Order: sequence, then C-alpha cells, then structure tokens
Amino acid sequence: MRVLVTGGAGYIGSHVVRRLKAAGHEPVVLDDLKEGHLAAVGDAAPVTRGDIGDSAAIDAALGGRPVDGVIHMAASCLVGASMREPSRYYDNNVVRTLKLLEHLERRGVRRFVFSSSAAVYGEPDPRRRGGPMAPIEEDHPCAPTNVYGETKLAVERALSWYGRCTALRSIALRYFNAAGADPNGGIGEDHEPETHLIPLVMRTALGRQPQVEVLGRDYPTPDGTCLRDYIHVNDLADAHVLALNALAGPQPSGPEGAMRVYNLGAEKATSVLEVLEAAASITGRAIPAADGPRRPGDPAVLLASSARIRSELGWKPAVSGLSDILATAWAWHTSHPEGYPPAPKS
Repeated sequence: MRVLVTGGAGYIGSHVVRRLKAAGHEPVVLDDLKEGHLAAVGDAAPVTRGDIGDSAAIDAALGGRPVDGVIHMAASCLVGASMREPSRYYDNNVVRTLKLLEHLERRGVRRFVFSSSAAVYGEPDPRRRGGPMAPIEEDHPCAPTNVYGETKLAVERALSWYGRCTALRSIALRYFNAAGADPNGGIGEDHEPETHLIPLVMRTALGRQPQVEVLGRDYPTPDGTCLRDYIHVNDLADAHVLALNALAGPQPSGPEGAMRVYNLGAEKATSVLEVLEAAASITGRAIPAADGPRRPGDPAVLLASSARIRSELGWKPAVSGLSDILATAWAWHTSHPEGYPPAPKS
C-alpha cells in the first residue's frame, strides 16, 4: 500500500516509516519539521515539509497519486506544555486533525491509523477489577488529567462519529511509554527541549547534563515514584503496520468496525527509580538524580493490558525487557551524542 505518514520525521514516526518500507509498503511523509528530523527519514521515504491542515501541502506530499491509507502521527505531545498552552494543543491536535480528515474525505481515503495515547485514561480508577496496579483495558473509562490527553480523546471521539457517518474506517493506537531506538537503522530519540525520562537519563550518563530530576517522590507506589509501561519503539511501529493491514482486510460489522482502539504496552510497570538503577547498570556510569515537584497532570500508574491487540491483530512485542530497551537507547545516544543535525531552514 502507498501510505501517507503525517509526522513521519518524528521519533516514533521515523521508526514507523522504516517498518512500513521493510514490510513492502510505500510510505510518503508530511511533516512541518518543527520537531522532526530529515535525517531520521533518510532515504526511506520522500518528505514534504508542510502542515497537516494545509490542503496544498497534502497535495504536494501525495504528488498527484492516491494513497491507500494514512498513519496520523503529527501532534504536539508534551503533557506539561499542554497545561501551559491549551489553545495551541487544541489547535495542533484537534482542529488541524479535523482539517486533515476533511481533505482526506475529499480524496476518498478510507483507512486511517491514529496515534493516540494512554493519557486518555487519566488517573485509573483504583476500584476497578484487580485494584490500582491492574493493567488498564480499553473499555476503562476515559477521564484525562491533562490537556494533551483530552485532545487525543477528542480526536478518538471524532473518528468514531466519522466512522458512523462516512466510509472512513480507523484504528486508534493508545501508546503507553515509547522508548529505545532502532538497533540497526541509526535512528533514535532526539527532542529539544527533551522531557522524556530515558533520553534524559542517557544525556546524564554522557555528562551532557548534571543530573536527572525525579518529578515527584510521594506517589502511592512502592517507591513513591511514577510507574510506567515502557514499550520498544520498533514494537510500537510494528503495531502500526498491523493496524494498516487490518484496515485493508474485512471489517467487523456495526459501529465497532468503524473505529477500533488498542492499547500498546509491554504489560510491565517500571518506576522512575527502577529506570535509573537499570540505566546505571547498562551504561556503567553513575546517574545523579535530584528530587523535583510533581508534573501537573501526571497519573501515578499507567500500565497497559494489550490483550486485545495481541488477540485480534496478532501483535507481540519482540523487545520486552527494560534492559534491552535501555541498551538500544544507550547505543543511539553514544553514537549520536548531539542528536541529529539541524534541518535546513525553509
């Protein structure tokens, strides 16, 4: 299939592009390159620099040829920033996505894979079956605790209605914590500013920053720090290929077939302090840390149940251990201590 990947020059997007190509598909990328990197795509796909809400940019990316589907990953994705700049997050994540859907409807595109987030769940209900440490299933009530999660949920709801009212068929993939790097492709995680724990840990191990700030030590967890479910970025990327293939096959009947949601996680809860300890072991270097305040909107525990996507789409993580994930991240950061080269100015 020929596939438009919005945000395909980003951290996760660039891995998706390469997995698509490896699976025999033809990806084309639309990215404004404000956070993405041309070098991350390389020769894996043509890249058009432009905005997802701009019809002319979409036309330029498509190059006059139709696409069989879209993987939509372009979004603003920082929890803290979303709480400071809600208007920007609603504009980038919701308004522009609706414009994209309008353009795609006119072009007859019927397959849409959406990059969603575990942030749609908010603070999971501790009274649910299995208690507060039980994995979250897709039918758990969604009650975001930050603007970022609310914008992702808004798009999911829109996709559900589009599926009922139009011929669009979609799958929303609710990411838990993507981490690591492609061990073969020379691509990895490079944001500026960086807010994600594992690259911050790696920067500290390399001496590029003095310490890691632990954001909250008073959560109701065994060691007082947040618990997260880390999934290797290539396993995440593979799920997008499976979702795209599923949309090309026979669809379930009824509203459930018009829009489906799947969690993507390794089903293992890891605390911030456990990440620091494992990273020190992998890198062989000290990881100095300092206590900081909680980040607004952060739940204490986010742990996935990925049983649905395993059962329905046959997905299975190939890299499930935290040490293996950290090892790929360390290899990327040691070989690219300054990250990617800057993109040419438009």
